[in-house]
Amino acid sequence: MDARAWKAETGVFLAVAFMAAGALGAVQPATGIPDEVVQLTQFGPAAGVLTVALLWPRRIRARLAGTLTAPVRTGPAVWLLLTAPLIIALAAGAYGLAHGDAVVTDPRSLGHPFALIVVAQLVGACGEEIGWRCWLQPLLSVRFGPLTASVVVGLLWGVWHVQVFAQAPAYAAGFLVATVAMSVVLGLGLERIRAGRLALAGGFHTLVNLGMLLFMDEESGAVPPMLLFGGACVLAAVPWVLGTAGVTIAAARRGAL
Repeated sequence: MDARAWKAETGVFLAVAFMAAGALGAVQPATGIPDEVVQLTQFGPAAGVLTVALLWPRRIRARLAGTLTAPVRTGPAVWLLLTAPLIIALAAGAYGLAHGDAVVTDPRSLGHPFALIVVAQLVGACGEEIGWRCWLQPLLSVRFGPLTASVVVGLLWGVWHVQVFAQAPAYAAGFLVATVAMSVVLGLGLERIRAGRLALAGGFHTLVNLGMLLFMDEESGAVPPMLLFGGACVLAAVPWVLGTAGVTIAAARRGAL
């Protein structure tokens, strides 16, 4: 892959993703769409992918390979999706033990029908993931390998949430740890499955967001739940890293025979 090509595409994608997210966030109050249902900023990465597709139409199909096709290996796909509620269970459980009482929000107490929130969260998550995991992750994986690409995408994904930097430094650090660790889970998991990227990444993202909505109170800006969330994401990423390393070692041994 031509170095100038991937750098130009990546630069345009990131610039549009950041600017579009800011613009969409600014106009959301005027639309009347509640943040609890969906945040319009989530469609910034989708705008970035659309811009790249318009500028380099011949390359976009290769870049988005595996985005919509159904997963052939359903086992890893199921484990990938199950990792999301595992993260929430670890974080919420640790928070409950530390404070003596778990945070549980009754879906019926939300200001909008829970079914509407679920659908809207999935649509919003897909608006993000078509950029981060369906386009940028494969592009960088070819250049740097799946693990390094996952870490880089996770950092960019975290920094893209610029609003977290208005919180305490420890809160922002916990959030960045979480985005990198979740990006590693998604990057390595999707590398093994190589299909259904949008559905799987969007589903994982939605399950995490819904879990945080119902069982965490990190939106208050409290530092402990965010740090516990980041730690839970790291713990959940460890098996995926070890599993990928094991597959790589086994393949190297087979090649040496």
